[in-house]
Amino acid sequence: MSSAQVFYIINLLIYAGVDIIACLGLSQQFGVAGVTNFGFIIFQAAGAYTAAILSLPRQSANGGFQSYIGGWNLPFPVPWIGAAIAGGLVALPFTFLVGRRLRGDFAAVGLLITAVMANLLVTNYRPFLNGAAGLSLVPAPLQGEYNPQSQGYQWDYTVVTLVLAAAAFLLVRRVTESPYGRSLRAMRDNDLVADSLGKNLLSMRAAVLVLGGALAGLSGAILVGFINLWAPSAWGYAETIVLFAAVIIGGAGNHRGAVLGAILVPVGFEEATRYIHGPPGLVDDLQWVAIGLLIVVFLWLRPQGVLPERRRLAAPRIDITERSVVAPLVPTAQAEVVLRAAGVSRDFGSVRAVEDVSIEVRRGTLTGLIGPNGAGKSTLLAMLAGTLPVTSGQIGYLGGDVTGLPAFRRARLGLVRTFQLASEFKRLTVMENLLSAVPRNRGDSLRGALLGRRYWRGDETAAAERAWKLLEQFGLAAYADTYAGDLSGGQRRLVEIMRALMAEPRVLLLDEPLAGVHPHLAHQIGERLLGLCAEGMTILMVEHELAIMDEFCDPVIVMAEGRVLAEGTMAELRARAEVVEAYLVG
Repeated sequence: MSSAQVFYIINLLIYAGVDIIACLGLSQQFGVAGVTNFGFIIFQAAGAYTAAILSLPRQSANGGFQSYIGGWNLPFPVPWIGAAIAGGLVALPFTFLVGRRLRGDFAAVGLLITAVMANLLVTNYRPFLNGAAGLSLVPAPLQGEYNPQSQGYQWDYTVVTLVLAAAAFLLVRRVTESPYGRSLRAMRDNDLVADSLGKNLLSMRAAVLVLGGALAGLSGAILVGFINLWAPSAWGYAETIVLFAAVIIGGAGNHRGAVLGAILVPVGFEEATRYIHGPPGLVDDLQWVAIGLLIVVFLWLRPQGVLPERRRLAAPRIDITERSVVAPLVPTAQAEVVLRAAGVSRDFGSVRAVEDVSIEVRRGTLTGLIGPNGAGKSTLLAMLAGTLPVTSGQIGYLGGDVTGLPAFRRARLGLVRTFQLASEFKRLTVMENLLSAVPRNRGDSLRGALLGRRYWRGDETAAAERAWKLLEQFGLAAYADTYAGDLSGGQRRLVEIMRALMAEPRVLLLDEPLAGVHPHLAHQIGERLLGLCAEGMTILMVEHELAIMDEFCDPVIVMAEGRVLAEGTMAELRARAEVVEAYLVG
């Protein structure tokens, strides 16, 4: 084999390793956590520039032909470590962009615009990083001790690159296969529901952006150490599209798919086009067209990619101890008010959905909330849970004012809700849906995930046992390994109820939980809810089926046109003309 062929193979392997690390970082963000980061290339560029200025001598060296900040000439591996740190730090400001202000497609566009603006800044402000020319003569690692041009050095560089790619794979797999990874996938499927179950979305998005940014920064450092130069033209937004194509084609949410996609697209596909000849510029343009078509074809015909995200099967049941489904509560007087709304209103522009509503929910009661469509019932529940902020008024819970608390903090205090529309995590199994709601699991944090399975196995086993008991009680044990999105409407409602119970609520807000459920099973669920109230739980339930209200709920609150109309037993409400006129007739 000639030296040119050896160099070609080395070149392919190093580029493959660099792209694998970058794709793994993007896969963690996009495929696992659902953060569509169209500004991902910024993190790689930040790592490359950081590694360059940490390893370069002062800008006066080499005749002073380029200008840049820094120039510390630090020894290897400090520049690579600094690159990973820089990639993670650059991600932090993005957290507030995608975590607080923008969500979904708006966040993706915001990140893309930020990437374009950053590229323009670096290109046009020469004193920063030498402008459009970028940085050249970047020292290779250990350049003073070894000859970077030797074949032995280049093979060593290749081995180090592939070892780091393998380490990156093991890192993201450890995070993804932990309870924390399950929470990230739940956030990806439905962030509003994840928030209502006690997940701190801002913290989770920050962690996944920093982790992905660190991997991107490391990949940039490896690349700049190999090619010895870096310029703004190397990190246009189109480069991010190539990485997205790799993740989508390989299989979003599957890290093996990310590795396969990195080999197929940035390395294989782009390398194959080098052998196509044509007018200058035409091949490059056609290459982008082909990549765009590949993305469209896969999204249309095989959106799960070549290697779909794998189904995570539930562990066989091991009966360890008798555990209650609900956390034990301290018995108190039935008359104690545990949840209160005082003068609560909610406006949507010029429309007032809820107006000056005041209600009290007492401990141990199954309180019903009824009213015609558009009465404001679901909006009221959303304000009580913190999913929607109040326009005016106050929410009190367990004697404290929680008006300003976000939904995830209220959920951690035991104030948990379900939703009017189906809100299961579709791409999680039924068992995973239940486990995603478990509070205080030691593996449900980035630190716990990194500490590994031994650290959180006990909590996970106990949670799984509780989940198996609930599945048996609700008759869904046979569906433990079924994707929740594949269940019938009634079964999905049951999953939502069980998931809410797994969150160990003190006060449970149920929004039409029995819609689509067979009447016989609905009656059994009603009996179960009464049993939970007898154990100390408090439930506020929106329901349209009046027979359910008659049999199980006392008291019942009636809303109409955004206001509370009346409160009492169903028998008392039927005797009131204004209630009959507003709702009960027909």
